[in-house]
Amino acid sequence: MSRRVVRQSKFRHVFGQAAKADQAYEDIRVSKVTWDSAFCAVNPKFLAIIVEAGGGGAFIVLPLAKTGRVDKNYPLVTGHTGPVLDIDWCPHNDNVIASASDDTTVMVWQIPDYTPVRNITEPVITLEGHSKRVGILSWHPTARNVLLSAGGDNVIIIWNVGTGEVLLSLDDIHPDVIHSVCWNSNGSLLATTCKDKTLRIIDPRKSQVVAERARPHEGARPLRAVFTADGKLLSTGFSRMSERQLALWDPNNFEEPVALQEMDTSNGVLLPFYDPDSSIVYLCGKGDSSIRYFEITEEPPFVHYLNTFSSKEPQRGMGFMPKRGLDVSKCEIARFYKLHERKCEPIIMTVPRKSDLFQDDLYPDTPGPEPALEADEWLSGQDAEPVLISLKEGYVPPKHRELRVTKRNILDVRPPASPRRSQSASEAPLSQHTLETLLEEIKALRERVQAQEERITALENMLCELVDGTD
Repeated sequence: MSRRVVRQSKFRHVFGQAAKADQAYEDIRVSKVTWDSAFCAVNPKFLAIIVEAGGGGAFIVLPLAKTGRVDKNYPLVTGHTGPVLDIDWCPHNDNVIASASDDTTVMVWQIPDYTPVRNITEPVITLEGHSKRVGILSWHPTARNVLLSAGGDNVIIIWNVGTGEVLLSLDDIHPDVIHSVCWNSNGSLLATTCKDKTLRIIDPRKSQVVAERARPHEGARPLRAVFTADGKLLSTGFSRMSERQLALWDPNNFEEPVALQEMDTSNGVLLPFYDPDSSIVYLCGKGDSSIRYFEITEEPPFVHYLNTFSSKEPQRGMGFMPKRGLDVSKCEIARFYKLHERKCEPIIMTVPRKSDLFQDDLYPDTPGPEPALEADEWLSGQDAEPVLISLKEGYVPPKHRELRVTKRNILDVRPPASPRRSQSASEAPLSQHTLETLLEEIKALRERVQAQEERITALENMLCELVDGTD
């Protein structure tokens, strides 16, 4: 009698659990816009959610600790004239978030550590270059201030947020609407899916398609794709019979998938969230009430089903916490922020362990908040892997770091003095225009302080008169 050998994996018993009711964020009017993005972005400091807003587009930003009922007058981030379609936190600055909108613009915002008194309406910079709505955003994983946007004009633009310049524009690669864009681990390649049913790997700096696969899934519904840690690709899509599928591809041999998993029949697009540290992919469908997760390994059958987290309520969107924001003392390996119609609920994925000690096999060094390259270095052809940090002592987010935008003078065409390391936005010299602006601001503040002092003096005099009167 043969014994069935159970596959050895430390992630076989990963289980999901919704946070307690008092850890949820209540009374949030989640956006009802029909768009297949996550509608939620989260980092170790803040939770951002696209919300319903009259007369334009808006999103709300909450400190992670601000759980419970959210006041209906809580300040929003409002600057777009059309609905916000996607938001993405900068991986190298926890106070900077980008938003993309139906109004064709991308805006980059500085979020203060304190709670603002009124709506934030002034972005640090507005990026204008698309001719139709912008629905996809993705920051470069290793280069400072490099942001990708993809629009309904079938164009991908890569920006230097520190200067407001377009670094690259990929406008003749996609013949139809782009459904998803993903960087590989060092930001040298992009994987895109498109309405023309083709999965492409693109070298953005050469503006060329390195590899492509037509119809990786036979169905008509949209595809999604993400890179794995070793450069393979995971795609989600539909079979001809509308069954949802997960496929693993080797870009060096795009003929047949390395593995193919069929799941259920449903029309919700599966959003893949991939964790390179554990090599687990989590699949969340909009309108589903479950999260399925699979482990990707080097040995057959390569894609191993682990489990499904199920709940009663369908999800309107999903946020995925970066590894540095997790609680390592509780063996937490992933945390999702599930959007309901009127609330956001954390869902925690845990590996059951008896020991309270740091589990270094669960937490290899992970990408930290420091960029490995400057924007100009990346554009010139340099690549660098992410700068890793250890989570052994837990991660403490750095204090507020300001994003400074130094727009280059387009009239100044002098060549650079020497090919030295490019300056970051924070190191760039102050222009005459910036100095004048600062001086004007200081003058205005002084006048305001003087007016306040005069007002205080007047109030003190009134108080003295009142006191004298009562005597």
